[in-house]
Amino acid sequence: MELPSNLIPDEASPEWMNKGDNAWQLTTATLVGLQTIPGLVILYGSMVKRKWAINSAFMAFYAFAMVLVCWVGWGFRMSFGDKLVFFLGKPGVALDEKFLLKRAFAGYLPTATMVFFQSVFAAITLVLIAGSLLGRMNFRAWILFVPLWFTFSYTIAAFSIWCPQGWLAKLGVIDFAGGFVIHLSAGVAGFTAAFWVGPRAEKDRRNCPPNNVILMLAGAGLLWMGWSGFNGGAPFVASTISGLAILNTHVCTATSILTWLLLDSLFFGKPSVLGAIQGMITGLVCITPAAGVVQCWAAIIMGIISGSVPWYTIMVLHNKVKLLTLVDDPIAIFHTHAIAGGLGGILTGFFAVPKLCRLFYMVTDWEKYLGLVYGLQNGRTPAGFKQMGIQITAMGFVIVLNVVVTSIICWFIGLIVPLRMSDEELENGDDAVHGEEAFALWHEGERLVGRRHNNKVYDTREFSFGEYKDGVQMV
Repeated sequence: MELPSNLIPDEASPEWMNKGDNAWQLTTATLVGLQTIPGLVILYGSMVKRKWAINSAFMAFYAFAMVLVCWVGWGFRMSFGDKLVFFLGKPGVALDEKFLLKRAFAGYLPTATMVFFQSVFAAITLVLIAGSLLGRMNFRAWILFVPLWFTFSYTIAAFSIWCPQGWLAKLGVIDFAGGFVIHLSAGVAGFTAAFWVGPRAEKDRRNCPPNNVILMLAGAGLLWMGWSGFNGGAPFVASTISGLAILNTHVCTATSILTWLLLDSLFFGKPSVLGAIQGMITGLVCITPAAGVVQCWAAIIMGIISGSVPWYTIMVLHNKVKLLTLVDDPIAIFHTHAIAGGLGGILTGFFAVPKLCRLFYMVTDWEKYLGLVYGLQNGRTPAGFKQMGIQITAMGFVIVLNVVVTSIICWFIGLIVPLRMSDEELENGDDAVHGEEAFALWHEGERLVGRRHNNKVYDTREFSFGEYKDGVQMV
């Protein structure tokens, strides 16, 4: 019996390549890219005060572009290439067809697909760090920060935890899709950089409502749905584990949102849209290191924890810990990513199922991946505690790495350009920094005036606004 002509191997479709897996991986990579462009661009631009909308969105837009170029220039091989030292690969380009068209280090995919898939993970990490620095970081400093942090922090964590030659990977750390590599790293690095850059202007900290709540929800929705690619692509195959990972992701997230809203309603009397978004993010982050290696009931428990512990750290603990009040973290990246990512990594070590780990890793020594719950159940308690120890070790490594490296990078950049915007830029926002305003029309006194661009008014018409009384326009 002959194969259909579209399944017969040829030079463009070699025998080792699975067309379905390759198509799935390209799709998931695009979904992760859409989480950032436009997802986080919309979310950041909508969550901040109107005068910071362009700058916040543009920080994300720039970081995405810069990381992709650095990734093919040297980052991919530093993260997944031949070992240079136990925590880092050798730098090298990923640009020529001889390298890109051969089989990737994992899965039945060409390396080109793997390079693109991993690039969007690296890019979103830098964009998450930007969330801690909105409304005051000098854009020229951000231009330098992105390639430096990517090179000297992200590649180290990725190689150590995800590359088969990495020291933590050899120990048996479980990080399904980036709880440590992406979210804990971004949360700690963002908090550290925010410390060195300093806070926003005092009036911006006191009064900082979102400029568009509906668009904020739209950006959050893109982030949520895009997570199907984030966690669903981690196995590098369109498999049963991919399906489980996606289901667990959404179940945990929904549970986290409901938990957050319940706590908001009980303690503050009203469910908050912003709270729902924070609960969504903490649920997504918490399940990420565990998505395909835990039972669905465990995902629900993780959702309850991710919707309650970060809620407590934001709503209660934040105001009681001096360091947390000292560091200005505009959209709580530390709580939603560092706290939730650390929780997820530890809970992964608690709930990881041996069989699911075997189906995910597909390696001969899969038995070393054992959650504490199943160690206690199967009489392998020491192995379960060992897994917990490995998870905590990885968490400690990522924290120390990012505090040290981020501090050194901020110090170095400060020698070249100011880390912080000038007083004029802090006062005037987007118009001073970029010469642009976010909205075509805005309210000024009792009139709507044209949008400025580079100090030129493109629409000079003025429209009568009228007066309002009790929310009703008086004609």
